Parts: sequence; C-alpha cells; structure tokens
Amino acid sequence: MISNAEFFAQRNLVDYLREVPFNVTPPGLYCSPSLYGEMMKDCQCKCCYDMEVYQHFLSKGKHTDDEMEMLARALHDFAIGHYLDEFLNGYDPRQVVGVMGGHGVLRTSAEYRQVVELSKELTERDTLMVTGGGPGVMEATHLGAWMAGRPMAEVDEALKILSEAPGFKDEGWLQTAFEVIRRYPQERYHSLGIPTWLYGHEPSAAFATDIAKYFDNSIRENTILTVAFGGIVFTPGSAGTMQEVFQEAVQNHYLSFGYASPMVFLGRKFWTEDIPVYPFLEQMMQEGRYKNLQLKLTDSSHEVVEELLRFRSEKP
Repeated sequence: MISNAEFFAQRNLVDYLREVPFNVTPPGLYCSPSLYGEMMKDCQCKCCYDMEVYQHFLSKGKHTDDEMEMLARALHDFAIGHYLDEFLNGYDPRQVVGVMGGHGVLRTSAEYRQVVELSKELTERDTLMVTGGGPGVMEATHLGAWMAGRPMAEVDEALKILSEAPGFKDEGWLQTAFEVIRRYPQERYHSLGIPTWLYGHEPSAAFATDIAKYFDNSIRENTILTVAFGGIVFTPGSAGTMQEVFQEAVQNHYLSFGYASPMVFLGRKFWTEDIPVYPFLEQMMQEGRYKNLQLKLTDSSHEVVEELLRFRSEKP
C-alpha cells in the first residue's frame, strides 16, 4: 500500500490544485463583485466565478470520491473558516444575530418585508446580521442591512424594483438586486452570508457584503448557528429550518459555548399551529429534557428587537 504522500505525488497534486476553477487559498471572504463579476454591470453577461465553480462542483460530483478534489475543497473551506474567524473578531459576539427561514419566500410577500424592516432596525443598532446567504428570508435579511440608515421611502422603492422578479427562479432575480445595489450604494453597514455550493442552484444573496461560501454544507450549517451568539430569529420555513431549531436547542441546552442565546420565533400561528415546535420546546423545558433555552414567541418585529437588545445588554 502506498502512502498518502506517494499517492498525491503520483497524481501531481500541485498541478491539480492549479487547474481547479477556484482558488484553494482565497485571499479573503467573498463579496458580490468577487462572485458575480461583470454580471453586476452587464445584464447580458451570463457567466461568472460563482457559476463556474458550481458547474465544476457538479461535474466532479457533489459528494465526490476523488481524493484530489476532496483535498482541494477542504483547503478552500479551511481558508474560508480562517478568514471568517478574523472577520468576526471585529464584533462583540452578542452583536451577531442569525435569521433562519424559507428560501422560497417571495420578495412581494408581507413576510419578506417584515424581515427587511427587522434587519434594517437591528443593523442600525450595531448588529451584524447573519444568514445562510441565499434567497427568500435570507436575502430579505441582507437587503435590510444594506438599506440601513436610509428612509423607508427608499426601502419601498428597492422593494418595487425587486418585485419585478419575486422568486429566485424568476428571470431577472439577480439583475434586479444589482440594480438596487447600483441605485443605493453603501459601504458603512455589513452583513454576513454563509452559503454553500451544495445548493448552488440558489444564487447567493447579492446584498450580503461579506460572504463565507463553503463546499461542505455540514461545516456551513454548524457555522451559521455557532457564530450567532446574539440570538437567532426563526421565521417560518420547512425541513432545513426545523433542523436548525433543534440543532440550536442542543447548543443552548449544553451551554456548548459558555451561555445560551435567545431563540426568537417570529410567526405565532406558524410555530404553534402549522408546525407546533414552540409548545413542544416549552413542554420539553417543563419536563427538564431541555435546559437553558431562552424562548420568545411573537408576531411583532418590535418585540424581536427588544428581546435581542435586552439579551445584549446583560452581563456575560
């Protein structure tokens, strides 16, 4: 049996790492210009770095057994994790708030607008908003952060532009986002998107200023929940959101990182009737099966903000 070193030498590892269409040691976190390039300026441009990497990802297999490709992806994700740690060092952990919810939420919906307004207010109150970096509720979060500091009339205009392509599968979904960015440029407010090429058919949210895009979805999922020490807002979603609820509950139960953070459920009917997760968590707490959970159920964006700011003001 040959050693790992001999195996990679035989396959010429260095050449392979040079040939993949992504930088295995990227210079930092991504942003919309680095992912989308000329697409942000030219509506006729249909190719970009993000799409080239995704096509390569598919061609090699989402769950490849090619050791060279596995190593290339792992090196890339290791570098992204390093830069993400550096980026987050600039924030008090309790300033970092996550938002979870459906990727299929339309830009024209009341839910989308509510998340935009919620994220805008929290960003204006020195919060770093974090999501999985995709469409739907995730994009709404980053749009709110992008429009922080602006009057609501400009938010209304941005939503009007985006309404021309309500869902991420609609033609013009990215182009309308780029139009909003051009019309309302800003460099003051940041938000963090953490998407994955595993779901590369869902475009990364263009309004996220800092993007930690991974190949490995398991690392990415855990990272989103781990870095949001300031609490997580759960909006209506499906299977992925359910997974995140219970994964976050486990972290809080065991005080995995020293303390528990608020779990705020936005949408009373959804979380108590449609998918009754909230009463289940309450019952589990009463029976002592879950401990340390800080639960909040509301329909009010104002109450969400109050709960998260209350938690932030407490001494660690």
